[in-house]
Amino acid sequence: MRVFVYFEGSCEPFDVPPDQIVGAMKQMVKENFLVQLSNDKQVWDYLELSYGGGALQDSWALCDVGITSGSAIRCLIKRERRPVMHVFNAVTGEIMPITGSEAVLHTSVARLKTVVSVQSSLPVSTFRLSVLPAVQLYDCNRLQDYAIEVGTTLRLDTWDGWVELLQGCLLGHRLMVQTHLSEERIVMRFQLRVALYIAASLGHLDLAGWLLEKGVHADEAVGVHPYRQWCHQTAHRDAGKCPIHVAVESNKLLILKLFITKNPLTLACRDPGGRDPLKIAIQHGHRDCVRYLANKLCSVVSLPNMSLPMRVYLQMKHWMSLGQKRVASNRCQYTSAPLKARVGDMLLVDGYNQPQMSSKSRKAEPRPRRGIRAKALQQLPPISNLISASHLPTKRAPPRLPSLQSVHPGGFKETGKRWKQDVKHRDEGPLDKMKKGDSSLCRGKFTLPPVTSIPKPVFVGSSPKPSSSLTASLGSCSQHCGRTPRENAMYCLSIASTFTEKPWLKQLSIAQTLVRKHVHSVA
Repeated sequence: MRVFVYFEGSCEPFDVPPDQIVGAMKQMVKENFLVQLSNDKQVWDYLELSYGGGALQDSWALCDVGITSGSAIRCLIKRERRPVMHVFNAVTGEIMPITGSEAVLHTSVARLKTVVSVQSSLPVSTFRLSVLPAVQLYDCNRLQDYAIEVGTTLRLDTWDGWVELLQGCLLGHRLMVQTHLSEERIVMRFQLRVALYIAASLGHLDLAGWLLEKGVHADEAVGVHPYRQWCHQTAHRDAGKCPIHVAVESNKLLILKLFITKNPLTLACRDPGGRDPLKIAIQHGHRDCVRYLANKLCSVVSLPNMSLPMRVYLQMKHWMSLGQKRVASNRCQYTSAPLKARVGDMLLVDGYNQPQMSSKSRKAEPRPRRGIRAKALQQLPPISNLISASHLPTKRAPPRLPSLQSVHPGGFKETGKRWKQDVKHRDEGPLDKMKKGDSSLCRGKFTLPPVTSIPKPVFVGSSPKPSSSLTASLGSCSQHCGRTPRENAMYCLSIASTFTEKPWLKQLSIAQTLVRKHVHSVA
């Protein structure tokens, strides 16, 4: 088939097979247009082919994305800076590039942790950075103190036993987060604050709503791990960030509305730099958040018999909160006192203890369900209340054999009839009489056992169920792809949605083709 490639104002036809790979197509374009690409240590150039508004990957075939004969493909030269270093995230298994100039190597470790926290959506108090071989980077030092060069790969590790918890937070799975919470109360409260921070950064409404119901506040700083709270003077500055600040920085308007609706005091919450949410939104250029916050701050709060401006109301609530905390502290009943560290708790100090941040995973132990208790056995009523004594069966008297009599001719039939009547009269016990007299009473007191379902016969030559075959196929796909079928479909749909110039049905067709192609390549 013949396709047309547009490059820098010129158009050239190319005769290629329908299953031509995009990577080979780029090489043909490079040789035809005599493209020179720079490749140095700081920047590098590369060709990008786009069709329908979406960039084409090198491993795709032209027919997979709907390119037919006569289609027009646009070719551009892209320039990017080479990453100064990379960070391997042990929680997600991904490698994050750290871009910038070589001046990044002269910054502090604390500054680098801030950049990594923004890219990974993890609070700075939940991970540490290290360089091989297992040398931890401390916030007070600079990167050049560890002889880090351009292209170095650092490692991000979290607390032991936290991998599954953080994965659930990043995915927004409430049940997964609830399953992997710590048994220690002070650690669990810290984990809940971390979960709300991540939910605010990624916009997980369901998880954020559940955490707010659990008593986590959006204007409460994440802080440091309870094992390290004795070193809070040297803690990272971003440990004082609150979920409301992260929601504004990430431009999550729905999360922002949820936090302010739950507690209007979050409008006046300030970050470690002294900025309120409105100022943060203005500095980041998030117009929707700025418009919403400005309208809220200029609104009026209606109270019984009076109305107050929002700013006056927030100031009054702030004074009341300070007064309540002071009174509670004087009475030694401050609500957070039971959640602080006590004598005998674990204490971690940099350079003196073995760090417990090696990203070791733990399997969730099944917990007994709370609130389910065995009911006390109740004493059964006496049997005399159920069946009266008159209804009890009596012992049958042993049957008496009739005396031998001489048999008269023709009297054999009469003797047989009389013997049958005697046997029938003796077989009628109390239950038979009760059945005849009151059949409804008998039905109320005696119930038949339930009829068990008869198992269906299994034939040796029968074909397996379609559901079992589908389950086996999906399991094999997940094992080889590394992604569940749902995640694989979402991945292909996200790629197909980049073809903005194509109608939605065409995008769906491209996604189906990519999924089918990926499954065949794996098989």
